[in-house]
Amino acid sequence: MEQRKSKRFELRLPLELVRSGRQTVSQMCETRNLSSSGVLFRGNLRVELGQRIEYMITLSGNGNGSDVRIRCVGKIIRQGETAEIAATLERYEFVRNVHNIN
Repeated sequence: MEQRKSKRFELRLPLELVRSGRQTVSQMCETRNLSSSGVLFRGNLRVELGQRIEYMITLSGNGNGSDVRIRCVGKIIRQGETAEIAATLERYEFVRNVHNIN
């Protein structure tokens, strides 16, 4: 029986890892699932358990130029053999895309 605190949503969304620890990076990944407390994503990178990260998730505006980006902060809680990485979602904010302003 599933005993998770938060419901998971199976979503494949673009995720950009922006900061790993104190290092600025720009690594494109893809979410596997998402909940109010964390994210599981797939990417070709090595991270350390407990490491703080900052990542951006893009919600598509279906090609009409109104994509929404969410800046998230969390930490790595698991890294699997198959390049899947689990991270917490501790803080988030919506980021306005200046290109969408008319």
